[in-house]
Amino acid sequence: MRKLCSLRWLGSAALALSLLGCGAPREPVALHERNAVPDNLSQWHLVNVTNGTLALNERVIPYDLNTALFTDYAHKLRTVWMPEGTSAGYGDAHFDYPVGTIISKTFYYPLAEDGSVLRTDDYSRDFAENGLDLSNVKLIETRILVKRTDGWQALPYVWNEAQTDAVLEIAGEAMSLQLVNKAGNREAFTYVVPDANQCAGCHADNHTQKAVRPIGPRARHLNKHYEYAAGSENQLVYWQQMGYLSNLPDLAQVPRNVNYRDTSATLDERARSYLDINCGHCHNPSGPADTSGLMLYSAEHDMRKLGVCKPPVAAGTGSGDRLFAIVPGSPEDSILNFRVESTDPGAMMPELGRSLVHEEGAALLDAWIASMPGNCS
Repeated sequence: MRKLCSLRWLGSAALALSLLGCGAPREPVALHERNAVPDNLSQWHLVNVTNGTLALNERVIPYDLNTALFTDYAHKLRTVWMPEGTSAGYGDAHFDYPVGTIISKTFYYPLAEDGSVLRTDDYSRDFAENGLDLSNVKLIETRILVKRTDGWQALPYVWNEAQTDAVLEIAGEAMSLQLVNKAGNREAFTYVVPDANQCAGCHADNHTQKAVRPIGPRARHLNKHYEYAAGSENQLVYWQQMGYLSNLPDLAQVPRNVNYRDTSATLDERARSYLDINCGHCHNPSGPADTSGLMLYSAEHDMRKLGVCKPPVAAGTGSGDRLFAIVPGSPEDSILNFRVESTDPGAMMPELGRSLVHEEGAALLDAWIASMPGNCS
């Protein structure tokens, strides 16, 4: 995997000892009580700022997704940690994570020379030998999900300007940034850190139970190879080897989404993977958008429920005055494309997590719908 292939510390707990310097004392990962969460990310001891890098602690392992949720072109470092002697139970739809599991996602941008942030898919400058190179990146936020006895707790931490620690911001945060693309064009935007309730809202993919659950680290998203220190390995197999996953079936039986950028996959597979991770946590039969009747999660195969010739439940600004969610052959007439390409808070989808249009994702959905035969006459 291009993102983390330069991190030689990924596959071994012994190598992880070097992250804090030779012979330096190292605090173990700390599991704080729900009502006593620390004000600073550093108190969890998941990641540590040392020698100009953001390094992972022992038994904190990174992971990646086949297709990731779009967040204003931010790069992301994802990690998982579980208490010694515990493991997640495999499930096709959800893993049964043990109490004490901590999942983190650090959002950051590569830096331009003038301090602006870069819009790029190149991760080669992000990493030093033993971690995230803080001279080349700007840390924005780290979101934590902690599994408690009564369910998951979502906690947003915002990195300080000095890039030495992140502070708990229950109410969220907004920051003005300049995004520079490879052509040198600049785009001002507001990066929004969601508040704790918004985190919980997106992660509660069952609207009836309202239970917070991880979205990304599920079988179909994790089923891919990853460049660990000892070499390339399927992530699910590696989790099993680390003692983090039990009852893993044969990989041939495990669902797998594709990378939406992978042109060797079909256009339908790529578009469905993109919609699944970006929209499926709400647009599923038990999700917050269940009343819309639009089902964009991976298991849906009814074309009407996927939006083909489906009229909106409610017209108005959210429909862009278009008549159907998807009009085969006509992305310009499809509500789905209008909402994905909008930045109007009253119309755009997803509602949270972005201020910018994901141009590559929008182009994929345009091509997907343009390729569909038929019409809505």
